[in-house]
Formats: sequence, structure tokens, C-alpha cells
Amino acid sequence: MPIIYTTDLISKVHPLLSYLRYWLVKEDKYSLQSPFLFSIHQNLLSFIQARKEEDLDIEVFRNQLLSSTESIEVMDYGAGSKTVNTPKRRVADITKYSTSDRKYAQLYQYFATLTPAHTVLELGTCMGIGSRYLSRVTQGKVYTFEGSPEIARVATPEQGHDKLQVILGELSDTLPILLQTVGEIDFALIDANHTYEGTLGYFTQIVPKAHSKTIVAIGDIHWSKEMEQAWKAIKTKPEVRLSLDFYECGIVFFDYPGAKAEYVLDF
Repeated sequence: MPIIYTTDLISKVHPLLSYLRYWLVKEDKYSLQSPFLFSIHQNLLSFIQARKEEDLDIEVFRNQLLSSTESIEVMDYGAGSKTVNTPKRRVADITKYSTSDRKYAQLYQYFATLTPAHTVLELGTCMGIGSRYLSRVTQGKVYTFEGSPEIARVATPEQGHDKLQVILGELSDTLPILLQTVGEIDFALIDANHTYEGTLGYFTQIVPKAHSKTIVAIGDIHWSKEMEQAWKAIKTKPEVRLSLDFYECGIVFFDYPGAKAEYVLDF
């Protein structure tokens, strides 16, 4: 009897197969020949070590969300969640399955600090954990975009995060408006929609606002075949000089002292 693979099964197995491929080809700091790449990788690890006692209040907030009994209505404008995909969802479940852990939140912080970090974008606020981390290293303003009103309500800080602005609405409407009102974009995290068209479209809109020191992070690049295709398309853009695959996310540089290159790095 032939085995029938459902779309749902394939979507759940895909990240496991992708991780296996990542694990087989990833490079650690000892195998990096480029001094620039070795420095980037080493400084990332040093950054995380140096901040092990920093931003712990954000983890307190995370734990509060994880212990919450509240359920909220969620509006999805993209691919949705693989784990919890109902209109009404528990805050604890959204936090558990749809937010980056502290390690990757600090990775985004690190790459933001390699830029002037005056204008920072986060596409996909979710529960507001990542935007809080980014606000701690931003010199100017973090603009974080969320399409679901109830998620935005939970994610918006009541006080203490003056550098953070939550923008509510569908990204296809809100992002173009914001891009018209700001100058250059220093750092952007694209972690919304999770479709090929959406991810590539957001990146394409941000590129005209990029400068040589701009860095863009793409979340969940191995979440699905669509996201892997989007990541591949982004890597091959002529503006992108260097791409780094950390499995859970990809990082792209528009300036690199060498030939166009891509790396899969251990983290």
C-alpha cells in the first residue's frame, strides 16, 4: 500500500529535514577562512556572553505571557501558525510557539548594533518580545508592525520603552506609508506573513531605503518550502553582497569586503 503524504504532514516534517541539511553543512568559527566572517561570528558569541545579565526583565515579561490564561482573537494575514491556527488562541500558546527565544533575540540585537541603529523596523510584532530587545540597542526608533489588534494590545508596553512604536494594520497598507515618512533604514527584521510573495515583497520595498551599512534579518527561512524559496531569491539579489544562514533566520549585508558570498553558520 503506498504511503500518502498529506500537505499538513509535509509542512511539519519540512523543518526537520531542513535542519538536517543545515547541520550537515554548517560551519563553526574554526572553519571560517575570512577574517571578516570570523570576527562577525566571534563577536556575536562575545556579545551574547557579555549581555547574559541584561534585559532579564523582558524574560520576566515572556514568563508572564507563558503563564497567562487569557485567550484572544487573532487575525492572520499570511501563512498562519502550524501549531495553533484557530481564530481564538491562548496568549501562552502564541508566546510558546511564535516568538523567538532569548538567544535569537540577542542575535538580532547584535546585528542591529553593527548598524547606526537609528531607524529600525520589525515586521511582525507578535507578543512584543523581540521589539523590546531591539529597543534596548536602538539609538533612534523601533517601528514594529502588527496586523492583529488583540496581539498588538498585549504586545504594546505600557511604559519604559519610549524608543518603541507599534504600528497596527495590514502590512501592505502600513509599510509603504512608514517608508514614505522615514529616511534610510539601518536594520530591519522581516518576520511576518511567511509566504514567498509577502517576504520577498517586504524585502524589495525596504531595499531602496537601505545604505551600505544596512543589515536585514529574515526570520524562519526554513519554516516552509515557500520561505526557503524566498530566502534563495533574496540571497541572489544583486544588492545583497553577503548572506548568513543561522537556520532560524538569515542575515543579509549590502556591503562586504570581498566577492558576493553566502555562508551557513553554526549558532
